[in-house]
Amino acid sequence: MIEALFFVKLLIAISFVVGLSLLAENVSTKVAGILSAYPTGSAISLFFFGLEVSPEFAADSAIYNMLGLSAALFFVLAYYLASTYFNKFSILWSSISGILVYLVVVWSIHYIEVNRYIAFLIPSTIAVLFAFAFRNIKNIDIQSRAKLSYRTLLLRGSFAALIIVVITSLPNYVGASWSGLFSAFPTTLFPFMLIIHFTYTKDHVHTIIKNVPIGVFSLIIYSLVVSLIYPVLGIYWGTLVSFIAATLYLLLFREVKKRMVLSQV
Repeated sequence: MIEALFFVKLLIAISFVVGLSLLAENVSTKVAGILSAYPTGSAISLFFFGLEVSPEFAADSAIYNMLGLSAALFFVLAYYLASTYFNKFSILWSSISGILVYLVVVWSIHYIEVNRYIAFLIPSTIAVLFAFAFRNIKNIDIQSRAKLSYRTLLLRGSFAALIIVVITSLPNYVGASWSGLFSAFPTTLFPFMLIIHFTYTKDHVHTIIKNVPIGVFSLIIYSLVVSLIYPVLGIYWGTLVSFIAATLYLLLFREVKKRMVLSQV
């Protein structure tokens, strides 16, 4: 059973990260940036929390997952600032800065006494503020794609798989609050950003970062629904309903954006 779960986590992690990188290269860096905040790493973590511990534990963790998304947003802010101001070893300093800021924010917010609604309000407010702060970053698509190989694709997914396995193992050692906070770590977004940064330029990573706050609302909604639905419907139907809610947000956002563009014509 344990071995089977390990390979499921590995397969899902590889699929998400590789899929996002291919989407950025073949469709749009902007679209990939929005979808990079779609419930992926957190959804996997919360699902396995429910499977390996209990639906109630996962529901409690989802509340803290919402709060932990505040730290994930500060992670991308720190990565953006470091990659902007450090030219030498930009990827290294950006990664270190993002991780350190994430840990500091998580350590700070774990003292907050939260309920479901406060946990929803805090990251939502931060996401709005960051979306406004990033508004002047240019959306730059990838023009010349790197040559891909099976080895490259495997390497792209391996790092994400390692993080997923570590994060989903946390319930064995810590409580629901810490598990929920760390389940918000950008397990898919971080390796995706590293792939694009290594392969292309920091400007392409900045396009991803610009669109993360927009997409993160889908993850906030996902976690909110999980916290409400898992104890009632269980992890399988609860996961389905939560994904539907997150997807409806993205579809609604696209429709509103389309209407805004048409109104300006």
